[in-house]
Amino acid sequence: MPGSAPEIELLRTAYAAFNARDIDAALALMTPDVYWPRAFKGGFVRGSEEVRAYWTEQWREIDGQVEPVAFHLEKDGQVLVEVHQVVRDLAGAVLADEHVGHRFTIEHGLIQAMEVCLLPSSGLTA
Repeated sequence: MPGSAPEIELLRTAYAAFNARDIDAALALMTPDVYWPRAFKGGFVRGSEEVRAYWTEQWREIDGQVEPVAFHLEKDGQVLVEVHQVVRDLAGAVLADEHVGHRFTIEHGLIQAMEVCLLPSSGLTA
């Protein structure tokens, strides 16, 4: 898709930073007022420091790995990512193993917002 490569590369880099637990690298890819879901606890946080606090709290309780499977550039400029998410407790037992959707809003080359959403039943393509 024309114009999708920079957004996809940005998101691949963000997922890699998250999975490596490199908060600073992940936050460097987001706007200062990023709007982020508290998928583990409910609600949303806004801004880099609230995201940092949420992730730090989350990683004290669970170990989640989120691998992008497919990217879909939507008509409104958002990017829907199908991810394979495996969540384990700190002892390594699997709590969840599922495919979910993450919809991103990107502004000026940075992640402005993310929401967890349902995937279309028809599936996505990379």
